[in-house]
Amino acid sequence: MPLNDEKQCVNEQSDVESSPFSEGMASLSDFECSRQSFTSDFSSKSSSPDSTSPPSGVMFDDVMAAAKSLSDMTLAHEIAVNENFQLKQNAVPENSLPGQVKRVVHQAFWDVVKADLSADPPQYEYAIRLFEEIREILLSFLAPGTNSLHNQICEVLDIDLIRQQAEHNAVDIQGLANYVITTMGKMCAPVRDDDIRELKATTNIVEMLRQIFRVLDLMRMDMTNFVIRTVRPHIQNHLVEYERNKFQEILEGTPNALSQTTEWLKESIDEEFLSETAAPGTEQSSPPSLSPLLVLNNCYLKLLRWDYQMKVLPETLVTDGTRLQELTEKLNQLKMIACLSLITNNMVGAVTEGLPELASRLKRISAVLLEGMNKETFNLKEALDSIGVQTCAEVNKALEERGSPTLNTEVQANLIGQFSSLEKKDNPVCTLMDKRIQVYMRSLLCLSSTHKSLPPVPLGLDVIQQELEVLGCQFTNIVNLNKQVYGPIYANIFRKLLLRDEAVGKTDASLPTN
Repeated sequence: MPLNDEKQCVNEQSDVESSPFSEGMASLSDFECSRQSFTSDFSSKSSSPDSTSPPSGVMFDDVMAAAKSLSDMTLAHEIAVNENFQLKQNAVPENSLPGQVKRVVHQAFWDVVKADLSADPPQYEYAIRLFEEIREILLSFLAPGTNSLHNQICEVLDIDLIRQQAEHNAVDIQGLANYVITTMGKMCAPVRDDDIRELKATTNIVEMLRQIFRVLDLMRMDMTNFVIRTVRPHIQNHLVEYERNKFQEILEGTPNALSQTTEWLKESIDEEFLSETAAPGTEQSSPPSLSPLLVLNNCYLKLLRWDYQMKVLPETLVTDGTRLQELTEKLNQLKMIACLSLITNNMVGAVTEGLPELASRLKRISAVLLEGMNKETFNLKEALDSIGVQTCAEVNKALEERGSPTLNTEVQANLIGQFSSLEKKDNPVCTLMDKRIQVYMRSLLCLSSTHKSLPPVPLGLDVIQQELEVLGCQFTNIVNLNKQVYGPIYANIFRKLLLRDEAVGKTDASLPTN
């Protein structure tokens, strides 16, 4: 199962069909199960759509335990699906209040160390404490089976012995520091070789100790990221089971933990009911027949139009929230590029036919000027006006090089005006391109395991085909993994919603049987 962002989505469906997801979602494929299969319940009652009010008796410890489970699950999910995931040092801006406090406190400490070592006779207490900390850090880096180095570190950095030497003013601080640096050089990753060389070249003992701790912090981060890379394959192989179990812990601690997910599914079910009953030629006496798999795919497609700033994501998609938001933002930019290309082709396509280099140039210009278009501070109208002006200039330049007449003033003004109108809500060109992108994304979600190639992109999206295929596969991989993990929960919510609708008379249909 490809968990990274590679363009691998065609055969993803086969993994879904052979996974535990197929058990929980059998009723969602073609409604092939009987009514009795809907009476079974997921292991937690908390997935009931009726659980909308805050549960009584939920203790603070339960909430904290659920929060820890969510944190653990999110970290494991990120490690598994993001091949580039690694921990980084959290640098505090120096001009911020925390940064200033940190700098002052650290400087005060090292000033004390410097004063102690410069005293007559020298005072070694702080230095000894530093070497004790260094020893523990070095020992924590050692892997099993490195007894020789372990014993050597303990022997050289014998704190009791160093204290005795300090009492007789016979401790060699410089020699101990040199040993530490040499040992760090044996343990560190190649990326830290330059830091080790700088340490060796440092002559001031206090600055040397200070930089030793800086490099040790870097080495500790390197070690953590090495462990992450090592355990990633194991996490990937067990991710579905792990996430499902962790989420079950959350449900047990917070029984109302599926309210957003239930609402997300219910909205699409209601829309599907409405479309079925309102379809021309549909007899009102015949009950609507819903495909839960179709409804679920509709739910996923809504995420591509989600307002991530204002709306809360379903609980089952929190771990992929950032990925989905970034994907949606990229898709919005691609949609705008496709709109600009369509308008350009409709207005001046006849005079620019046979100039493929021009189309590539215009696409690059649009992409650059639309960078960051999802930020609140971005001025879309200004960017579209600039693209219109540059498009006219590029078209005229290409026409001049070919010896053809350039665009007249009226055509240029019309082109710029149509570009500018794309910022308006419900612009017909944007609406058209959005529908076509949705059609393409739906076709990816509906691919069966027998398909070995991607479906063709709809008309007008050729200019963004390569980028759209990449984003489409990323989206499909997110969806398929989500189905595998949360399939049983979705199936249970569908059962509750559909059976409840029958009870209130929304439909008295019996579920199809084999």
